Amino acid sequence: MGAAAAAAAARLGRGSAAAEPAPPPAYPTIFHSPPMEKYVDDLPVPRVIMSSPTEPIEMVARSTTTRFHRDQPRVPAMGYNDESYHGPTIEAHVDEQTTLHYRSELGRHTFAADLDTTLHGVSESYRSSPPTSLHLHGGATPPQFDGHPQRLLLPHHGTSLLEYPNRQEAGHLWYHDHAMGITRANVYAGLTGMYFLRDGYDTGGADNPLGLPSGPNEIPLILQEKVFHEDGRQSLRSTPVVPQGLWEGGAVGDRGVVNGRVWPKMTVARGVYRFRLINAASFSVWRLFFSNRMRFWVIGNEGGLLNEPVRCHSILVAPAERFDILVDFSSLAPGESVELCNDLTPPFQAAVLGEVALSRFCRFTAGTSRGDRRPVPTALRGGRNRPARIPPPARPEVIRRVSVSQPYEVRLPPAIMSLNNLRFSDPQIEKPREGTVERWDIINITPDPHPIHLHLIMFRVLGRRPLRTVDYQVANPQPPIGTRWAPDPSNFYAGPMRPAAAWEAGWKDTVRADGGHVTSILVRFPRADELGFDPDAVFSSDATDSRIRPAHGRSVAPHMSGGHHAGAMPAHRMITTDLQGYVWHCHILDHEDHDMMLRYRLVR
Repeated sequence: MGAAAAAAAARLGRGSAAAEPAPPPAYPTIFHSPPMEKYVDDLPVPRVIMSSPTEPIEMVARSTTTRFHRDQPRVPAMGYNDESYHGPTIEAHVDEQTTLHYRSELGRHTFAADLDTTLHGVSESYRSSPPTSLHLHGGATPPQFDGHPQRLLLPHHGTSLLEYPNRQEAGHLWYHDHAMGITRANVYAGLTGMYFLRDGYDTGGADNPLGLPSGPNEIPLILQEKVFHEDGRQSLRSTPVVPQGLWEGGAVGDRGVVNGRVWPKMTVARGVYRFRLINAASFSVWRLFFSNRMRFWVIGNEGGLLNEPVRCHSILVAPAERFDILVDFSSLAPGESVELCNDLTPPFQAAVLGEVALSRFCRFTAGTSRGDRRPVPTALRGGRNRPARIPPPARPEVIRRVSVSQPYEVRLPPAIMSLNNLRFSDPQIEKPREGTVERWDIINITPDPHPIHLHLIMFRVLGRRPLRTVDYQVANPQPPIGTRWAPDPSNFYAGPMRPAAAWEAGWKDTVRADGGHVTSILVRFPRADELGFDPDAVFSSDATDSRIRPAHGRSVAPHMSGGHHAGAMPAHRMITTDLQGYVWHCHILDHEDHDMMLRYRLVR
């Protein structure tokens, strides 16, 4: 939760750990949205852009206005292309390159007053001229096109060339902004969109060999949580404990937003639907289920299909995780409704402020039409007209231990979120070798879950093992921040490893690292010849491309020292520098901004 919760916890006392959230404190510590009626707006579906290997896609970040609810006014937001919020869904094909010509026409930032200029060189000029960095999340992308947080593009300062080779399995990717120090503000304002990668099996067409729902029966569900001001504007802040303009460690929203609408509704045919679901929130993990507890099937993770559908009644979904699910509405009578729900209570540090679970997202009401009645497939991989099965996990050649912690500093706010007890600017980075299989043990000594995302690669989740965190820290005192710290936890386990759930056993790029646990993932780092590019190439932080530069000028990206106290410099004095490699980070976006993100390089 960060500084806000730390301050409140110090005042209120820790209390006892309980299954139910702590009752709200006697004085107001969180902001609340105005009343809004549920299920009055229809669920919007983003329009689709089909990628072509010969024609670039023009992608423009714009300042917009949008209406989140029927009874609220249009309010400032951000979006891509002609969308008032979010961006279009891009559909691409395996082994066919997608090329984007990306530029920004953003005006004053939607959350100008909330930007913290003590973080990573964030300048006062960002309030009126916010930089962006477009990242294809889940893409095996050359480093210069990956949306590196230090490779920034300013509004009205040229066009950035982005090339996505799509040399990977079909899957559910997404794109979003990744600008250093203001990622949460840009994403919360609306700079996100879906990216579906197709192949000859999962074609997206009605005649796909796997018999999966398609067309109007395949729908993206972009789930978010928000707080709104009384006048309907989005609120980036959650608590008055943290003054405006200072970093806040993340918060639970009190309004469920799906595809840009608060608590929308959808009339469904009485048959099977395929929902491409993503937790696009900044903070919360959700346990999702349907209000009548009906079953559904998980058929895929971020990196593609599972071997077989997994029958579920609920799943845990952390920020940035995507789940491909089949839902059969044929058992509903015409006019009968079910809601998509969550019952996972917030972490203690959020509950102590009075935050409670966001319990509802959207409603589905059965219509009179019969719908798609094809049976759920029994197999998704292996055999004729199906992709190859996901093999058993390989034996790791290297065990790499990394840590997740919340150290404190003598400054305001006192908290900093950290990986390996380091800041982004610290030089002790991970350097895995091409072609190597590694087991990463993610040691989370905080009480909260943190979704960890590695750029460039997909991995397998092995499992989670409880850790005696107090004993671990007593035996291995944490040094001042800036010294790498991830001691061997082997002597401090509190029980056996709990294997990954069947519904998260496929290829993933984001893993939920539970508080007080060691989460193990298996990663194979690809070779350059497999990728078709050099993953360790040096590239410029100048995001513009002179071949497609508009006549009115070029963007110059700032030199970033990366430290959380990096000095801000005016936009007109920004200079370029060379960059190398990728990043890995927590996908609680406030944590990523300060400072739970590190660089890594894939070396030969």
